Amino acid sequence: MDNDQRTTTLRTAAERDTLASFLDHQRDTLAMKCAGLTPGQLRTRALQPSGLSLLGLVRHLAEVERSWFRNVLADEGRPGFWKHPDGSFAEFDVDDADPDEAFAVWRGECEHARELVAAAPSLETPGHYGEEVFSLRWILTHMIEEYARHNGHADLLREHIDGTTGE
Repeated sequence: MDNDQRTTTLRTAAERDTLASFLDHQRDTLAMKCAGLTPGQLRTRALQPSGLSLLGLVRHLAEVERSWFRNVLADEGRPGFWKHPDGSFAEFDVDDADPDEAFAVWRGECEHARELVAAAPSLETPGHYGEEVFSLRWILTHMIEEYARHNGHADLLREHIDGTTGE
């Protein structure tokens, strides 16, 4: 992981560009934590009893991107990708999951989110979840927090898999 190709966080840019660069940096961190691993390694779970895996995190963050940007901000009403027959989320059930599919879905959701953020008239642009209202500023800040938290999990998982540590 010495070849750090993550998005550089902007230090003197406008607020939207600064927030977007921090979110892209966190997205890139997740991709970096997963780089170079086999499908089996990506399915490796954390210490028991947790069912957490890097592949599960990628699938979860694809769902989170879709939920906050497509459904809350843009009101697209899109269903989740990975569901159990009873409708509950299945993103962490990765025994038979396809890593290529998961990364393609996640990257597509990230790209669509970038487009929605760039097209929004302002950071005050509202999104709705039921009766609750969230500004684009809040959504971006929440997504930075979401990635930062899960990238901490990714650090531990990667270290457990092959001893790799780092930013």
